[in-house]
Amino acid sequence: MALETSPSPIVASAPGPAPEPADARMTPRAKLVLLVLCAAQFMVALDFSILNVALPVLGDDLGMSRADLQWAVTAFALPSGGFLLLFGRIADLYGRRRLFLAGLTLFTAASVLATLAWDPTSFLAGRALQGLGAAVIVPTGMSLLTTTFREGPQRERALGISSTLMSLGFTIGMVLGGVMTDALGWRSTMGLLGVAGVAVLLLAPGLLTESRRPERPRLDLPGAVTVTGGLLSVIYALSTAAEGGFGRTDVVVSLVAGLVLLAAFAVVESRAAEPLVSLSMLRRPTVAFGNLAGLTTFATMTAAIFLLTLYLQDVLHLSAFRTGLVFGVEGVVAVASGTVASKVIARFGTRTTLVAGLLGQAVCTALLLGIGRSSGAWLTLVAISLGVIGHLWAIVAYGVTATSGLPDGEQGLATGLVTSSQQIGLTIGIPLLSALASAHTAALRSDGEDATGAALGGIKLGLGVDAAVLAAVAALVAVGLRTRRGARR
Repeated sequence: MALETSPSPIVASAPGPAPEPADARMTPRAKLVLLVLCAAQFMVALDFSILNVALPVLGDDLGMSRADLQWAVTAFALPSGGFLLLFGRIADLYGRRRLFLAGLTLFTAASVLATLAWDPTSFLAGRALQGLGAAVIVPTGMSLLTTTFREGPQRERALGISSTLMSLGFTIGMVLGGVMTDALGWRSTMGLLGVAGVAVLLLAPGLLTESRRPERPRLDLPGAVTVTGGLLSVIYALSTAAEGGFGRTDVVVSLVAGLVLLAAFAVVESRAAEPLVSLSMLRRPTVAFGNLAGLTTFATMTAAIFLLTLYLQDVLHLSAFRTGLVFGVEGVVAVASGTVASKVIARFGTRTTLVAGLLGQAVCTALLLGIGRSSGAWLTLVAISLGVIGHLWAIVAYGVTATSGLPDGEQGLATGLVTSSQQIGLTIGIPLLSALASAHTAALRSDGEDATGAALGGIKLGLGVDAAVLAAVAALVAVGLRTRRGARR
């Protein structure tokens, strides 16, 4: 199955800067549509990280214990990851524009509720409703993007810009959250999201056009119940394990229940006349290996950033502000990398770009094994900034890979899978590798290592596993997406 989606003249051109293909150029209206869709995705990405630094201050203000602060994250992560597939499919059936606007309205109202929260219950309700709105915005926004911009250079460029802004939003959120909390208080972080939601809502109705399947088949209710329940259970287990470990009873029960429900979902879909997820689609190498790559690149990059945050603050004892500056540089590099990703795909193909991106991220993560007790800040800055280049290439390439060659009627489902891979990756990377690092740190401490050395050893183990997983998945993707003719991709 060929993966190349750009015209062959680009691939065959001589080295050097090539003129922008005519079919990659966008009309002014198309640029405004892309601006609206990217702004919505950026807003959701910002919400993933903007509150992290503010949690201790928030807890003191609302009377939440340190043990309960994880719910500020989990309350958002559960619905935002659990309902993605369901809303992606509903958008296919009943209208993407309509659902996108409904999701924006819900997200904006929920942000206002979280801003004005008077106690933990009202705040967590706002966070949960934000997550539900995000579960609507992300797949509908992506499917509107892939149906608005035709397959080929134009869609690759649009996906490159969108992916860059999503990655940038996650990074900026960590820096912006600390600055705004110090200057204006934690409520300003939620208020910013409300203002952004209003701005997008003012522009979106006049720019977006409705799209849906011409026929309206029945919704696969058993499939919707089992997949949503399974994702909610797995995400809850992994999110909770990040704080309490994998030995807790509720974590084990939720993880087992989630896996059982997802297995039941596969059985239901194999027998459904009108399945929520077509198993034939999942058997497509582009869909299967594309989403595997997406899940991996998000999980490993967020985990690496988390481990490096611990390293910079707990081992090198840098301030939160200086730590934020390190990742701020990464954000600048992400913008530059994302803007050229579509050109790299046009020149070398999606398969080559995807594999190269994963391997580049793996190599840069492996370089971080050179960090030490008293030095390593500059190595961290350089390695993570170079690693984000491969990360952005992988993000754009996996989005193109997993949505190419599919009819418009399946784009909502395809982008639902893409965004589910992204959200699950964001959810599982940190708890899995932080649990591994914490266990190794505890073992080193019991062997007599001092606190700093033990923390450094745990962080290095986590980074080593991170790099190994990336390299292994890169190999799987290279083999799984190999073209029959052996053409260069």
